[in-house]
Amino acid sequence: MHFVPGLARPKFPSWERGWKEPNHYQSPKLEDMPLYKDKPCYIFNQRTNVLEGVRQALWLSKSVLIKGLPAQIVTLAEDPANQIESQDETVQNAIKNSRLWDTTEHRPPRERFCSLLLNRLLHLCGGLQVSHPELAKRILAEKYSLAVTWRRGEDLFQVRGQNGLLLNSMTPLPVLAGQEQIQSTADQALETFYPIAPTIDLQKTHVYLENHDTGFRVDYPYPYAHTLFLMEMGNTPKLLPEQLCAKMVMFTFGNALARAQALYGKEPSVLEKPIVVQSVATNGRLFQFVVFQLNTTDLQSDSGVKNLVWVDEDQPLYEFAKVKPLIKKKVVQVPAGLSGYQPKTFQKFLALYLHGAA
Repeated sequence: MHFVPGLARPKFPSWERGWKEPNHYQSPKLEDMPLYKDKPCYIFNQRTNVLEGVRQALWLSKSVLIKGLPAQIVTLAEDPANQIESQDETVQNAIKNSRLWDTTEHRPPRERFCSLLLNRLLHLCGGLQVSHPELAKRILAEKYSLAVTWRRGEDLFQVRGQNGLLLNSMTPLPVLAGQEQIQSTADQALETFYPIAPTIDLQKTHVYLENHDTGFRVDYPYPYAHTLFLMEMGNTPKLLPEQLCAKMVMFTFGNALARAQALYGKEPSVLEKPIVVQSVATNGRLFQFVVFQLNTTDLQSDSGVKNLVWVDEDQPLYEFAKVKPLIKKKVVQVPAGLSGYQPKTFQKFLALYLHGAA
């Protein structure tokens, strides 16, 4: 066959091998896939970087923001009975162990010291099991996968995927806000960000499954999500603090909604007993704290009872941890070792860990 200028290129039928060749697989068209639906679904996963940050997460979860931590957790943090023996010295040694004593480099990589510091702090908190026996009814789960679907306005949304280290408990967390405070949220208006659409930066897909999965089996002995721990590792942050807090809000909301649907069914309603889930995020120095209380699963309209979110952000555990001193113009700007330790940050971390057991 020879090419003749001016004639259309011939179209040949696709050749069928008669057997499956994995190296030459051709996926079917979206319209031909079994899970294809005309109505799109907007997905929030662990890599989602929402433009409006916490404001967008509040609208998606139909929540009202409260700055700071709840009074019950603040009381736990200030109680001397809930502290570790030689707490400040022990925590500083854990920081030095992660930042200074575990490396021969001038600056250890964040991917290493961030996870080491979080695991050491969790180990210190777990040492209070002798005085707080309820801590024995918890377990850490890693690489679990969450999936939950809900309707907001005229759109369909999902929170899906792996999202961090989850502390599970045999018993649910106590409710933080009373009925009077919950009912007062019905009079509060949700903040909008018109003309920006609330679906901006979410993954839009027509191929999806409306599944509701907590990530664990039905007979799992630790069914209640207690605290979700997220790590923002890497010298270049993947998410800015505002977007990281939005991720914390969305995944605490997703865990709470999945548990509510498992307990009370998928019919939208105001919960008789709200569900509380906590979250802690860190980059190895700064800590973000979020507490989410799910009051209702009726999320479609803006009216009625709303959920509550407490956010305490950008809390430094320390200022500097230098292997070598920082010297400029023959003047020591930052000495070697740990400096600027903030004990209140760990008190908040410990209070969130002890919440429900103290």
